[in-house]
Amino acid sequence: MMKKIQRFGGAMLAPVMLFSFFGIVIGFSLLFSNQTIMGNIAAPNTLWYKIWNVIAAGAWTPFFQLPLLFVVGLPISLAKKYAARASMEALVIYITFNYFINAILTLWPNSFGVDLTQGAIAGSGLTSIAGIITLDTGMIGALLISGIVVYLHNRYYEKELPEMLSIFTGSTFVIMIAFFTMLPLSVIMCFVWPTIQEGMRSMQGFFIESGNFGVFIYQFLQKILIPTGLHHFVYAPFAYDSAVVERGMAAYWASHISDFQTSAHSLKELYPFGGFSLSGMSKVFGTAGLSLAIIQSARPDKKKKVIALIAPAALTAILTGITEPIEFTFLFVAPALWLVHAVLDASIAAVSYAFGVVGDFGGGVINWLGLNWLPLWKFHGSTYITQIIIGLIFTSIWYFVFTFMIKKFDLKTPGRESDLELMKLYSKTDYENKKQSVKMPKHVGQAQAYMDLVGGKDNVIDVTNCATRLRLTVKDTSKVADHAEFQAAGASGLVNTGNGGIQIIVGLTVPTVRESFEKLMRE
Repeated sequence: MMKKIQRFGGAMLAPVMLFSFFGIVIGFSLLFSNQTIMGNIAAPNTLWYKIWNVIAAGAWTPFFQLPLLFVVGLPISLAKKYAARASMEALVIYITFNYFINAILTLWPNSFGVDLTQGAIAGSGLTSIAGIITLDTGMIGALLISGIVVYLHNRYYEKELPEMLSIFTGSTFVIMIAFFTMLPLSVIMCFVWPTIQEGMRSMQGFFIESGNFGVFIYQFLQKILIPTGLHHFVYAPFAYDSAVVERGMAAYWASHISDFQTSAHSLKELYPFGGFSLSGMSKVFGTAGLSLAIIQSARPDKKKKVIALIAPAALTAILTGITEPIEFTFLFVAPALWLVHAVLDASIAAVSYAFGVVGDFGGGVINWLGLNWLPLWKFHGSTYITQIIIGLIFTSIWYFVFTFMIKKFDLKTPGRESDLELMKLYSKTDYENKKQSVKMPKHVGQAQAYMDLVGGKDNVIDVTNCATRLRLTVKDTSKVADHAEFQAAGASGLVNTGNGGIQIIVGLTVPTVRESFEKLMRE
Protein backbone atom coordinates (compact mmCIF):
# COMPACT_ATOMS: atom_id res chain seq x y z
CA MET A 1 0.00 0.00 0.00
CA MET A 2 2.81 2.41 0.89
CA LYS A 3 4.41 1.90 -2.53
CA LYS A 4 1.11 2.72 -4.24
CA ILE A 5 0.75 5.89 -2.18
CA GLN A 6 4.33 6.87 -3.03
CA ARG A 7 3.71 6.30 -6.74
CA PHE A 8 0.54 8.36 -6.56
CA GLY A 9 2.36 11.19 -4.80
CA GLY A 10 5.24 11.09 -7.26
CA ALA A 11 2.82 11.15 -10.20
CA MET A 12 1.48 14.50 -8.99
CA LEU A 13 4.82 16.05 -9.97
CA ALA A 14 4.16 15.79 -13.71
CA PRO A 15 1.98 18.93 -13.91
CA VAL A 16 3.66 20.67 -10.95
CA MET A 17 7.01 20.75 -12.77
CA LEU A 18 5.45 23.14 -15.31
CA PHE A 19 4.97 25.84 -12.70
CA SER A 20 8.63 26.81 -12.58
CA PHE A 21 8.83 27.93 -16.21
CA PHE A 22 5.36 29.46 -16.49
CA GLY A 23 5.71 31.26 -13.15
CA ILE A 24 8.95 32.88 -14.24
CA VAL A 25 7.36 34.02 -17.52
CA ILE A 26 4.49 35.60 -15.58
CA GLY A 27 6.95 37.36 -13.28
CA PHE A 28 8.89 38.87 -16.19
CA SER A 29 5.67 39.78 -18.02
CA LEU A 30 4.39 41.70 -15.01
CA LEU A 31 7.77 43.34 -14.55
CA PHE A 32 8.13 44.49 -18.16
CA SER A 33 4.54 45.71 -18.43
CA ASN A 34 4.74 47.80 -15.25
CA GLN A 35 4.92 51.48 -16.19
CA THR A 36 6.27 52.49 -12.78
CA ILE A 37 9.37 50.34 -13.37
CA MET A 38 9.79 50.46 -17.15
CA GLY A 39 8.66 54.02 -17.80
CA ASN A 40 6.58 55.21 -20.75
CA ILE A 41 7.53 52.24 -22.90
CA ALA A 42 5.14 50.19 -20.75
CA ALA A 43 2.28 52.67 -20.84
CA PRO A 44 -1.14 51.14 -21.60
CA ASN A 45 -1.91 50.79 -25.32
CA THR A 46 1.77 50.77 -26.33
CA LEU A 47 2.98 47.89 -28.49
CA TRP A 48 5.45 46.88 -25.75
CA TYR A 49 2.66 46.67 -23.17
CA LYS A 50 0.40 44.64 -25.45
CA ILE A 51 3.14 42.16 -26.40
CA TRP A 52 3.92 41.38 -22.77
CA ASN A 53 0.25 41.02 -21.93
CA VAL A 54 -0.14 38.49 -24.75
CA ILE A 55 2.83 36.55 -23.36
CA ALA A 56 1.33 36.69 -19.86
CA ALA A 57 -2.02 35.41 -21.13
CA GLY A 58 -0.33 32.24 -22.36
CA ALA A 59 1.75 31.89 -19.20
CA TRP A 60 -1.40 31.70 -17.05
CA THR A 61 -2.31 28.36 -18.67
CA PRO A 62 -1.18 25.93 -15.93
CA PHE A 63 -2.50 28.18 -13.15
CA PHE A 64 -5.99 28.51 -14.62
CA GLN A 65 -6.26 24.96 -15.99
CA LEU A 66 -4.61 23.07 -13.13
CA PRO A 67 -7.34 20.42 -12.68
CA LEU A 68 -7.08 19.45 -16.35
CA LEU A 69 -3.29 19.16 -16.03
CA PHE A 70 -3.62 16.84 -13.04
CA VAL A 71 -6.21 14.76 -14.89
CA VAL A 72 -3.97 14.10 -17.90
CA GLY A 73 -0.71 14.12 -15.93
CA LEU A 74 -1.54 11.35 -13.49
CA PRO A 75 -1.87 8.57 -16.10
CA ILE A 76 1.53 9.44 -17.55
CA SER A 77 3.14 8.07 -14.40
CA LEU A 78 0.56 5.56 -13.18
CA ALA A 79 -0.70 3.82 -16.32
CA LYS A 80 1.17 0.54 -16.69
CA LYS A 81 0.75 0.50 -20.47
CA TYR A 82 -0.45 2.89 -23.18
CA ALA A 83 -0.13 6.01 -21.00
CA ALA A 84 -1.18 8.32 -23.84
CA ARG A 85 -4.45 6.42 -24.23
CA ALA A 86 -5.01 6.57 -20.48
CA SER A 87 -4.53 10.35 -20.51
CA MET A 88 -7.17 10.71 -23.22
CA GLU A 89 -9.55 8.47 -21.28
CA ALA A 90 -9.04 10.47 -18.10
CA LEU A 91 -9.70 13.77 -19.87
CA VAL A 92 -12.90 12.52 -21.50
CA ILE A 93 -14.26 11.08 -18.25
CA TYR A 94 -13.33 14.15 -16.20
CA ILE A 95 -15.26 16.37 -18.61
CA THR A 96 -18.14 13.87 -18.54
CA PHE A 97 -18.11 13.96 -14.73
CA ASN A 98 -18.43 17.75 -14.73
CA TYR A 99 -21.22 17.68 -17.32
CA PHE A 100 -23.08 15.28 -15.02
CA ILE A 101 -22.66 17.64 -12.06
CA ASN A 102 -23.79 20.63 -14.08
CA ALA A 103 -26.93 18.77 -15.22
CA ILE A 104 -27.75 17.55 -11.70
CA LEU A 105 -27.40 21.02 -10.17
CA THR A 106 -29.43 22.52 -13.01
CA LEU A 107 -32.30 20.02 -12.82
CA TRP A 108 -32.48 19.89 -9.00
CA PRO A 109 -31.47 23.45 -8.02
CA ASN A 110 -32.91 23.31 -4.48
CA SER A 111 -31.60 19.92 -3.40
CA PHE A 112 -27.91 20.58 -2.79
CA GLY A 113 -27.67 24.14 -1.49
CA VAL A 114 -25.74 25.27 -4.55
CA ASP A 115 -26.91 28.18 -6.73
CA LEU A 116 -25.61 27.42 -10.19
CA THR A 117 -27.00 30.67 -11.61
CA GLN A 118 -24.43 32.83 -9.79
CA GLY A 119 -21.69 31.43 -12.00
CA ALA A 120 -18.04 30.78 -11.22
CA ILE A 121 -17.38 33.78 -8.99
CA ALA A 122 -15.10 33.93 -5.96
CA GLY A 123 -16.68 32.35 -2.91
CA SER A 124 -19.44 30.60 -4.86
CA GLY A 125 -17.88 27.12 -4.64
CA LEU A 126 -18.23 26.89 -8.41
CA THR A 127 -15.73 26.94 -11.23
CA SER A 128 -15.59 26.63 -15.01
CA ILE A 129 -14.02 23.47 -16.46
CA ALA A 130 -13.79 23.44 -20.25
CA GLY A 131 -16.66 25.94 -20.32
CA ILE A 132 -18.80 23.90 -17.90
CA ILE A 133 -20.04 25.59 -14.71
CA THR A 134 -19.55 22.92 -12.06
CA LEU A 135 -18.53 22.33 -8.45
CA ASP A 136 -15.01 23.51 -7.71
CA THR A 137 -13.53 20.18 -6.61
CA GLY A 138 -10.06 21.46 -7.51
CA MET A 139 -7.05 19.18 -7.39
CA ILE A 140 -8.85 16.62 -5.21
CA GLY A 141 -11.60 16.05 -7.77
CA ALA A 142 -9.13 15.90 -10.64
CA LEU A 143 -6.93 13.35 -8.89
CA LEU A 144 -9.94 11.28 -7.79
CA ILE A 145 -11.40 10.99 -11.28
CA SER A 146 -8.04 10.45 -12.94
CA GLY A 147 -7.11 7.82 -10.34
CA ILE A 148 -10.33 5.91 -11.00
CA VAL A 149 -9.73 5.99 -14.75
CA VAL A 150 -6.13 4.82 -14.35
CA TYR A 151 -7.32 1.89 -12.24
CA LEU A 152 -9.92 0.94 -14.84
CA HIS A 153 -7.40 1.40 -17.65
CA ASN A 154 -4.81 -0.87 -16.03
CA ARG A 155 -7.44 -3.52 -15.39
CA TYR A 156 -9.63 -3.45 -18.49
CA TYR A 157 -7.73 -1.86 -21.38
CA GLU A 158 -6.56 -5.22 -22.76
CA LYS A 159 -9.80 -7.04 -21.91
CA GLU A 160 -10.80 -9.33 -24.76
CA LEU A 161 -14.44 -9.11 -25.88
CA PRO A 162 -16.42 -11.38 -28.21
CA GLU A 163 -15.69 -10.80 -31.88
CA MET A 164 -19.00 -9.03 -32.49
CA LEU A 165 -18.18 -6.52 -29.72
CA SER A 166 -14.53 -6.02 -30.60
CA ILE A 167 -15.23 -2.43 -31.67
CA PHE A 168 -15.65 -1.61 -27.96
CA THR A 169 -12.23 -2.90 -26.83
CA GLY A 170 -9.39 -0.74 -25.55
CA SER A 171 -10.08 2.86 -24.63
CA THR A 172 -13.74 2.62 -25.57
CA PHE A 173 -14.32 -0.21 -23.10
CA VAL A 174 -12.53 1.70 -20.32
CA ILE A 175 -14.56 4.83 -21.05
CA MET A 176 -17.80 2.84 -21.10
CA ILE A 177 -17.17 1.48 -17.61
CA ALA A 178 -15.99 4.85 -16.31
CA PHE A 179 -19.01 6.62 -17.80
CA PHE A 180 -21.46 4.61 -15.72
CA THR A 181 -19.17 4.87 -12.69
CA MET A 182 -19.35 8.67 -12.90
CA LEU A 183 -23.15 8.77 -12.64
CA PRO A 184 -23.45 7.74 -8.97
CA LEU A 185 -20.16 9.47 -8.13
CA SER A 186 -21.51 12.77 -9.50
CA VAL A 187 -24.63 12.50 -7.34
CA ILE A 188 -22.53 11.71 -4.26
CA MET A 189 -20.25 14.65 -4.99
CA CYS A 190 -23.20 17.04 -5.26
CA PHE A 191 -24.32 15.95 -1.80
CA VAL A 192 -20.97 15.93 0.04
CA TRP A 193 -18.73 18.47 -1.68
CA PRO A 194 -20.53 21.66 -0.49
CA THR A 195 -19.99 20.42 3.09
CA ILE A 196 -16.34 19.69 2.37
CA GLN A 197 -15.96 23.20 0.96
CA GLU A 198 -17.31 24.69 4.19
CA GLY A 199 -14.78 22.63 6.12
CA MET A 200 -11.98 23.86 3.87
CA ARG A 201 -13.02 27.48 4.46
CA SER A 202 -12.83 26.89 8.20
CA MET A 203 -9.42 25.26 7.75
CA GLN A 204 -8.20 28.31 5.83
CA GLY A 205 -8.93 30.49 8.82
CA PHE A 206 -7.20 28.06 11.18
CA PHE A 207 -3.99 27.94 9.18
CA ILE A 208 -3.86 31.69 8.64
CA GLU A 209 -4.27 32.25 12.38
CA SER A 210 -1.77 29.52 13.35
CA GLY A 211 1.13 31.93 12.92
CA ASN A 212 4.75 30.91 13.30
CA PHE A 213 3.96 27.62 15.03
CA GLY A 214 1.72 26.53 12.16
CA VAL A 215 4.45 27.37 9.65
CA PHE A 216 6.99 25.37 11.67
CA ILE A 217 4.78 22.26 11.90
CA TYR A 218 3.80 22.44 8.23
CA GLN A 219 7.38 22.79 7.02
CA PHE A 220 8.70 20.11 9.38
CA LEU A 221 6.14 17.58 8.14
CA GLN A 222 6.83 18.45 4.52
CA LYS A 223 10.55 17.84 4.96
CA ILE A 224 10.55 14.84 7.30
CA LEU A 225 8.20 12.91 5.00
CA ILE A 226 10.32 13.28 1.85
CA PRO A 227 11.95 9.82 2.23
CA THR A 228 8.47 8.23 2.24
CA GLY A 229 7.21 10.19 -0.76
CA LEU A 230 4.21 11.37 1.30
CA HIS A 231 5.37 14.99 1.43
CA HIS A 232 3.40 15.63 -1.77
CA PHE A 233 0.22 15.20 0.24
CA VAL A 234 1.35 17.88 2.70
CA TYR A 235 2.25 20.73 0.38
CA ALA A 236 -0.02 20.06 -2.61
CA PRO A 237 -3.31 21.08 -0.91
CA PHE A 238 -1.63 24.34 0.17
CA ALA A 239 0.12 25.16 -3.09
CA TYR A 240 -2.42 23.90 -5.62
CA ASP A 241 -5.73 23.56 -3.79
CA SER A 242 -7.79 25.51 -1.29
CA ALA A 243 -6.22 24.62 2.08
CA VAL A 244 -5.41 28.28 2.85
CA VAL A 245 -6.72 30.25 -0.14
CA GLU A 246 -9.05 29.46 -3.04
CA ARG A 247 -7.32 27.83 -6.02
CA GLY A 248 -4.08 27.47 -4.06
CA MET A 249 -1.19 29.71 -3.11
CA ALA A 250 0.71 29.32 -6.40
CA ALA A 251 -2.13 30.71 -8.49
CA TYR A 252 -3.07 33.35 -5.91
CA TRP A 253 0.42 34.80 -5.64
CA ALA A 254 1.01 34.90 -9.38
CA SER A 255 -2.36 36.55 -10.05
CA HIS A 256 -1.89 39.23 -7.36
CA ILE A 257 1.71 40.34 -7.99
CA SER A 258 0.52 43.46 -9.78
CA ASP A 259 -1.56 44.39 -6.71
CA PHE A 260 1.36 43.79 -4.35
CA GLN A 261 3.58 46.09 -6.43
CA THR A 262 1.69 49.26 -5.66
CA SER A 263 0.30 48.67 -2.17
CA ALA A 264 1.64 50.60 0.83
CA HIS A 265 1.00 47.59 3.09
CA SER A 266 3.70 45.06 3.92
CA LEU A 267 3.79 41.78 2.03
CA LYS A 268 2.84 39.90 5.20
CA GLU A 269 -0.31 42.02 5.53
CA LEU A 270 -1.16 41.47 1.89
CA TYR A 271 -0.30 37.76 1.89
CA PRO A 272 -0.73 36.46 5.48
CA PHE A 273 -0.58 32.80 4.47
CA GLY A 274 2.75 33.25 2.68
CA GLY A 275 4.62 31.44 5.44
CA PHE A 276 3.47 28.17 3.90
CA SER A 277 5.48 28.85 0.75
CA LEU A 278 8.96 29.26 2.22
CA SER A 279 10.39 25.80 1.61
CA GLY A 280 12.87 27.35 -0.81
CA MET A 281 14.70 29.00 2.10
CA SER A 282 16.09 25.60 3.04
CA LYS A 283 16.70 24.66 -0.59
CA VAL A 284 18.94 27.68 -1.13
CA PHE A 285 20.54 28.58 2.18
CA GLY A 286 20.34 25.16 3.81
CA THR A 287 21.84 23.41 0.80
CA ALA A 288 24.75 25.85 0.75
CA GLY A 289 25.50 25.24 4.42
CA LEU A 290 25.23 21.46 4.48
CA SER A 291 27.17 21.11 1.22
CA LEU A 292 30.07 23.11 2.64
CA ALA A 293 29.90 20.96 5.79
CA ILE A 294 30.10 17.71 3.81
CA ILE A 295 33.05 19.04 1.80
CA GLN A 296 34.82 20.36 4.89
CA SER A 297 34.34 17.04 6.71
CA ALA A 298 35.74 14.91 3.90
CA ARG A 299 39.16 13.33 4.13
CA PRO A 300 41.86 15.60 2.63
CA ASP A 301 42.72 13.08 -0.09
CA LYS A 302 39.08 12.86 -1.19
CA LYS A 303 37.99 16.49 -1.08
CA LYS A 304 38.40 17.08 -4.80
CA LYS A 305 36.22 14.08 -5.61
CA VAL A 306 33.63 15.16 -3.04
CA ILE A 307 33.53 18.67 -4.52
CA ALA A 308 32.98 17.15 -7.96
CA LEU A 309 30.13 15.05 -6.54
CA ILE A 310 28.47 17.68 -4.33
CA ALA A 311 28.95 20.97 -6.23
CA PRO A 312 26.74 20.21 -9.29
CA ALA A 313 23.93 18.84 -7.10
CA ALA A 314 24.16 21.82 -4.73
CA LEU A 315 24.10 24.30 -7.61
CA THR A 316 21.06 22.53 -9.07
CA ALA A 317 19.26 22.75 -5.73
CA ILE A 318 20.11 26.42 -5.20
CA LEU A 319 19.09 27.49 -8.70
CA THR A 320 16.06 25.26 -9.34
CA GLY A 321 14.95 24.03 -5.92
CA ILE A 322 15.42 20.36 -6.85
CA THR A 323 17.13 19.12 -3.69
CA GLU A 324 16.63 15.37 -3.82
CA PRO A 325 20.00 14.41 -5.33
CA ILE A 326 22.01 16.15 -2.64
CA GLU A 327 19.61 15.39 0.21
CA PHE A 328 19.52 11.71 -0.63
CA THR A 329 23.30 11.75 -0.87
CA PHE A 330 23.50 12.13 2.91
CA LEU A 331 20.08 10.80 3.95
CA PHE A 332 20.87 7.13 3.47
CA VAL A 333 24.52 7.21 4.53
CA ALA A 334 23.91 9.38 7.61
CA PRO A 335 20.18 9.31 8.42
CA ALA A 336 20.76 10.94 11.81
CA LEU A 337 21.30 14.19 9.92
CA TRP A 338 17.85 14.06 8.37
CA LEU A 339 15.98 14.89 11.57
CA VAL A 340 18.33 17.82 12.21
CA HIS A 341 17.86 18.94 8.61
CA ALA A 342 14.06 18.86 8.97
CA VAL A 343 14.16 20.88 12.21
CA LEU A 344 16.43 23.51 10.65
CA ASP A 345 14.21 23.59 7.54
CA ALA A 346 11.14 24.29 9.68
CA SER A 347 13.04 26.81 11.80
CA ILE A 348 14.26 28.95 8.91
CA ALA A 349 10.72 29.09 7.50
CA ALA A 350 9.17 30.04 10.86
CA VAL A 351 11.82 32.67 11.65
CA SER A 352 11.56 34.18 8.16
CA TYR A 353 7.79 34.40 8.47
CA ALA A 354 8.10 36.00 11.93
CA PHE A 355 10.23 38.75 10.38
CA GLY A 356 7.72 39.37 7.57
CA VAL A 357 9.23 37.31 4.75
CA VAL A 358 6.45 35.92 2.54
CA GLY A 359 6.00 35.23 -1.15
CA ASP A 360 6.35 32.40 -3.63
CA PHE A 361 9.61 30.98 -2.29
CA GLY A 362 8.96 27.29 -2.88
CA GLY A 363 11.69 26.87 -5.49
CA GLY A 364 15.24 28.04 -6.06
CA VAL A 365 16.87 31.35 -6.95
CA ILE A 366 15.48 31.30 -10.50
CA ASN A 367 11.96 31.13 -9.06
CA TRP A 368 12.79 33.85 -6.54
CA LEU A 369 14.00 36.21 -9.26
CA GLY A 370 11.07 35.75 -11.61
CA LEU A 371 8.19 35.74 -9.14
CA ASN A 372 9.52 37.80 -6.24
CA TRP A 373 12.67 39.87 -6.37
CA LEU A 374 12.53 41.36 -9.87
CA PRO A 375 8.88 42.45 -9.93
CA LEU A 376 8.68 43.49 -6.25
CA TRP A 377 12.16 44.57 -5.07
CA LYS A 378 11.49 48.26 -5.75
CA PHE A 379 8.47 48.23 -3.43
CA HIS A 380 9.45 45.55 -0.89
CA GLY A 381 13.25 45.48 -1.04
CA SER A 382 13.59 45.69 2.75
CA THR A 383 11.70 42.40 3.06
CA TYR A 384 14.11 40.68 0.71
CA ILE A 385 17.18 42.13 2.43
CA THR A 386 15.79 40.69 5.67
CA GLN A 387 15.31 37.36 3.90
CA ILE A 388 18.93 37.26 2.73
CA ILE A 389 20.30 38.16 6.17
CA ILE A 390 18.22 35.43 7.86
CA GLY A 391 19.23 32.98 5.14
CA LEU A 392 22.96 33.61 5.54
CA ILE A 393 22.69 33.24 9.32
CA PHE A 394 21.01 29.86 8.84
CA THR A 395 23.61 28.86 6.23
CA SER A 396 26.18 29.25 9.01
CA ILE A 397 24.02 27.27 11.43
CA TRP A 398 23.64 24.42 8.92
CA TYR A 399 27.37 24.43 8.29
CA PHE A 400 28.45 24.31 11.93
CA VAL A 401 25.76 21.84 13.08
CA PHE A 402 26.43 19.42 10.22
CA THR A 403 30.19 19.71 10.55
CA PHE A 404 29.97 19.03 14.29
CA MET A 405 27.68 16.01 13.93
CA ILE A 406 29.59 14.48 11.03
CA LYS A 407 32.91 14.64 12.88
CA LYS A 408 31.58 13.95 16.39
CA PHE A 409 29.69 10.81 15.41
CA ASP A 410 31.97 9.85 12.50
CA LEU A 411 29.07 9.85 10.05
CA LYS A 412 29.98 8.34 6.70
CA THR A 413 29.08 11.22 4.43
CA PRO A 414 30.80 11.37 1.01
CA GLY A 415 34.55 11.51 1.44
CA ARG A 416 34.57 9.74 4.81
CA GLU A 417 33.77 6.20 3.75
CA SER A 418 36.42 3.55 3.36
CA ASP A 419 36.42 3.46 -0.44
CA LEU A 420 34.15 5.65 -2.57
CA GLU A 421 35.42 4.47 -5.94
CA LEU A 422 34.57 1.22 -7.68
CA MET A 423 37.54 -1.05 -8.43
CA LYS A 424 37.00 -3.83 -10.92
CA LEU A 425 38.43 -5.59 -13.98
CA TYR A 426 36.59 -4.97 -17.22
CA SER A 427 35.68 -7.79 -19.59
CA LYS A 428 35.37 -7.73 -23.36
CA THR A 429 31.64 -7.44 -22.93
CA ASP A 430 32.16 -4.33 -20.79
CA TYR A 431 34.35 -2.86 -23.51
CA GLU A 432 31.81 -3.58 -26.26
CA ASN A 433 29.05 -2.10 -24.15
CA LYS A 434 31.14 1.00 -23.57
CA LYS A 435 31.76 1.43 -27.31
CA GLN A 436 28.06 0.97 -28.00
CA SER A 437 27.08 3.52 -25.36
CA VAL A 438 29.19 6.16 -27.13
CA LYS A 439 27.01 5.81 -30.24
CA MET A 440 23.70 6.19 -28.42
CA PRO A 441 22.13 9.13 -26.55
CA LYS A 442 23.28 9.42 -22.95
CA HIS A 443 19.87 8.59 -21.45
CA VAL A 444 19.65 5.40 -23.52
CA GLY A 445 23.05 4.26 -22.31
CA GLN A 446 22.11 5.07 -18.72
CA ALA A 447 18.87 3.11 -19.00
CA GLN A 448 20.72 0.09 -20.36
CA ALA A 449 23.33 0.31 -17.62
CA TYR A 450 20.69 0.56 -14.90
CA MET A 451 18.78 -2.35 -16.43
CA ASP A 452 21.88 -4.53 -16.21
CA LEU A 453 22.66 -3.39 -12.67
CA VAL A 454 19.20 -4.27 -11.35
CA GLY A 455 19.40 -7.81 -12.69
CA GLY A 456 17.78 -7.41 -16.11
CA LYS A 457 14.20 -6.79 -17.14
CA ASP A 458 13.04 -10.17 -15.83
CA ASN A 459 13.85 -8.93 -12.33
CA VAL A 460 11.83 -5.69 -12.70
CA ILE A 461 8.18 -5.69 -11.65
CA ASP A 462 7.34 -2.02 -11.92
CA VAL A 463 8.96 1.29 -12.91
CA THR A 464 8.00 4.93 -12.32
CA ASN A 465 9.77 8.16 -11.43
CA CYS A 466 9.56 11.31 -9.37
CA ALA A 467 11.42 14.57 -9.96
CA THR A 468 14.91 13.09 -9.83
CA ARG A 469 14.65 9.37 -9.01
CA LEU A 470 13.90 6.28 -11.07
CA ARG A 471 11.70 4.17 -8.79
CA LEU A 472 11.73 0.41 -9.35
CA THR A 473 10.15 -2.61 -7.73
CA VAL A 474 12.29 -5.70 -8.24
CA LYS A 475 11.69 -9.37 -7.55
CA ASP A 476 15.06 -10.13 -6.00
CA THR A 477 17.11 -7.34 -4.43
CA SER A 478 20.14 -9.64 -4.15
CA LYS A 479 20.55 -9.26 -7.93
CA VAL A 480 20.87 -5.47 -7.60
CA ALA A 481 24.44 -4.12 -7.74
CA ASP A 482 25.86 -1.91 -5.00
CA HIS A 483 25.66 1.88 -5.02
CA ALA A 484 29.24 2.32 -6.26
CA GLU A 485 28.42 0.56 -9.54
CA PHE A 486 25.39 2.79 -10.05
CA GLN A 487 27.57 5.85 -9.43
CA ALA A 488 30.03 4.56 -11.99
CA ALA A 489 27.12 4.29 -14.45
CA GLY A 490 26.21 7.96 -13.93
CA ALA A 491 23.74 7.90 -11.03
CA SER A 492 24.12 10.08 -7.94
CA GLY A 493 23.32 7.12 -5.73
CA LEU A 494 21.07 4.18 -4.93
CA VAL A 495 18.35 3.89 -2.29
CA ASN A 496 16.98 0.56 -1.08
CA THR A 497 13.55 1.28 0.41
CA GLY A 498 12.87 -2.35 1.38
CA ASN A 499 10.32 -4.92 0.19
CA GLY A 500 11.80 -4.91 -3.30
CA GLY A 501 11.71 -1.15 -3.75
CA ILE A 502 14.81 0.65 -5.00
CA GLN A 503 15.37 4.22 -6.14
CA ILE A 504 18.12 5.22 -8.55
CA ILE A 505 18.99 8.90 -8.07
CA VAL A 506 19.32 10.01 -11.70
CA GLY A 507 18.75 13.77 -11.65
CA LEU A 508 16.55 16.06 -13.75
CA THR A 509 16.89 13.83 -16.84
CA VAL A 510 14.98 11.02 -15.14
CA PRO A 511 11.85 11.28 -17.37
CA THR A 512 13.86 10.50 -20.53
CA VAL A 513 15.81 7.77 -18.74
CA ARG A 514 12.55 6.20 -17.61
CA GLU A 515 11.16 6.24 -21.17
CA SER A 516 14.28 4.46 -22.43
CA PHE A 517 14.11 2.03 -19.51
CA GLU A 518 10.48 1.18 -20.31
CA LYS A 519 11.38 0.67 -23.96
CA LEU A 520 13.99 -1.86 -22.87
CA MET A 521 11.34 -3.55 -20.73
CA ARG A 522 9.13 -4.04 -23.80
CA GLU A 523 11.88 -5.40 -26.05
